[in-house]
Amino acid sequence: MTGTKGKVYLVGAGPGDTRLITLKGLDCLEKGDVVVYDRLANPSLLRKMKRGAEKIYVGKRTDRHTMKQEDINQLLVDLALTGKTVVRLKGGDPTIFGRVGEEAELLRKHGIPYEIVPGITAAISVPAYAGIPVTHRDMASSLSIITGHESPDKLDLSINWEKVTNATGTLVFMMGVAKIGYISKQLISYGRPLETPVALVRWGTRAEQETLTGTLSDIEQKVIEADFKPPAVIVVGEVVKQREQLKWAEDMPLFGKRILVTRSRSQASELVRQIEDLGGEAYEFPVIDFEMPAGDVLNSTSEALDKLTEYDWAFFSSVNGVEFFFKHLDRLGKDVRSLFKARIAAVGPATKEALRKYGICAEELPGRYQAEGLLEQFEGALKAGQKVLLPRGDLARSWLPDVLRELGLAVTEAVMYATVPVGEDDDELAKMLKEGRIHAVTFTSSSTVTNFVGALKAMGFEDPVEALSRAQIACIGPVTAKTAEDAGLSVGMLAQEATIDSLVARLCDWQQESEIKK
Repeated sequence: MTGTKGKVYLVGAGPGDTRLITLKGLDCLEKGDVVVYDRLANPSLLRKMKRGAEKIYVGKRTDRHTMKQEDINQLLVDLALTGKTVVRLKGGDPTIFGRVGEEAELLRKHGIPYEIVPGITAAISVPAYAGIPVTHRDMASSLSIITGHESPDKLDLSINWEKVTNATGTLVFMMGVAKIGYISKQLISYGRPLETPVALVRWGTRAEQETLTGTLSDIEQKVIEADFKPPAVIVVGEVVKQREQLKWAEDMPLFGKRILVTRSRSQASELVRQIEDLGGEAYEFPVIDFEMPAGDVLNSTSEALDKLTEYDWAFFSSVNGVEFFFKHLDRLGKDVRSLFKARIAAVGPATKEALRKYGICAEELPGRYQAEGLLEQFEGALKAGQKVLLPRGDLARSWLPDVLRELGLAVTEAVMYATVPVGEDDDELAKMLKEGRIHAVTFTSSSTVTNFVGALKAMGFEDPVEALSRAQIACIGPVTAKTAEDAGLSVGMLAQEATIDSLVARLCDWQQESEIKK
């Protein structure tokens, strides 16, 4: 694309909850060649980038600037001039104190095409997550959004306090925590009553969400006593009283918990969805992936599937085994009718449901089955000389084929998929682990444990066990828990059944136990 100008998308990421980005914003993120992002954009969104895309952090904090705004403007131009599709990802909405006008102006000056993609502004969404609607028919029919980030002298230049103070029922100040005392004094001096309700919502929609309420007369002292830090949205007005009746986020079962999901990207969606539906924040860091076997293993798999009509039994032990089994059938030009002779069994409800989607109603074995349970369930049916197909992964345990062989059955283990480690360096994850901002780590297989420990070492953690010491370890089953314990981890949560539903239920119990201890 040399000599061809790229395009820049100036995208609002929303307030923090990754599900609050717009569909168009997500579409831009998924097709960008490079993403330029700031501090207030949830880093989990970067997992939505296409493979191979570059990411550049240009965020700013009150104590230092990673990159000056003029340099950010020029960076966007320089990247686009190389022919790249550039996504400038900003927290909230890019047009509200996001300086998008300056960025767009320079892009236009250089003839670079761009689009402004609106986002959900924190001025409205953050109060909503704290149970505060910024307007109310009986309390406030108008709203002002005001910057509070400048020094007092600059605030006085940019804000006409005499007009702003009583211009609207609700006043929302963005980025004004450090100036809360001055803001309160100005509002009081220009006519707002001392008892006017005030709320500060810190890191709204994120796991760290925290709300502090008071009045104009005491809010500064409360901020000092609570050591309440930015970033936060300040809401001034009678609508703050609605929080007493309408707060909802804090009441959700997993509110305030950031939970690391180490499952493969293809499998993680259900666990992530359940965590988020229950008010938690899921952070995805897949450490394994699955792919077709190759070489001699693939040849052996093909040979095993060429004999489908001969099998008396087929035992499916995982959802992956089911999915890849049908991929292999398609690859070989076969279909499941060739298994007409076999009794089909599934280990656990998830595997059974996966088979049902392909029109197969399998017999179900409990998720924690042992040899005794297998023999008890199929007593008299498993007979010496019968042929068994075990479609499984390359790292599957050996005890099931061992038991079947001891009974005299002829077992064919067909490797449906290979488990491969993934997990690129993640500076944000490393930082959150060091700061104790990962509250729980979920493991759904032994391979996720082994590969996650390996990924931490690759990221520079000399002692992964120490790195995880501030997080609760949650395992889906006893085999996974044993692997975690063998690695030196302390397992704090174990699902009652080897299912995602059971794992999530255990996470909810843990949160409830944590609340009781407070």
